[in-house]
Amino acid sequence: MDYLWSPWRYNYVSSADAVPSGKDHCLFCRVAASTDDAGNLLVLRAEHSFVLLNRYPYSTGHLMIAPYEHVASLEDAGTATLEEMMRLAQRAEAALRSIYRPEGFNFGFNIGSCAGAGIAGHIHMHGLPRWAGDTSFMTTVGETRVLPEDLGTTYQKLSPALRSGR
Repeated sequence: MDYLWSPWRYNYVSSADAVPSGKDHCLFCRVAASTDDAGNLLVLRAEHSFVLLNRYPYSTGHLMIAPYEHVASLEDAGTATLEEMMRLAQRAEAALRSIYRPEGFNFGFNIGSCAGAGIAGHIHMHGLPRWAGDTSFMTTVGETRVLPEDLGTTYQKLSPALRSGR
């Protein structure tokens, strides 16, 4: 049997159950309050929401759009926030298309832990560029994804593209 070492996943899988819930412990609230955008992989701040890279991406360019407001469902979010999140998704699609030339996209929400939300108390939209054949047996059998680009490079590419509105 061959092994593919993915040490970056260790922090995620070893601490997923140990993370306390609530606004005081919310990843998105901490990132929003911080001034270290590059360190937090936050690529764009808008009025009601922000865009950041997923530290555990399913594909190169995997990003998330989250509101500053700590709400657990779409029905609890304000109209201006929801409208802005969709405008940011549109902007992210254009930037990702320009930089990575994907063949398709997945944009969506996982609301509630049983629906797959890793951070169930704070809504966020995932945006993933997709290519034909970008999933393989590694994801299904090995619980591992092989990405061709490190997060620092993705940040350097997406940050200016999103800020310029491309």
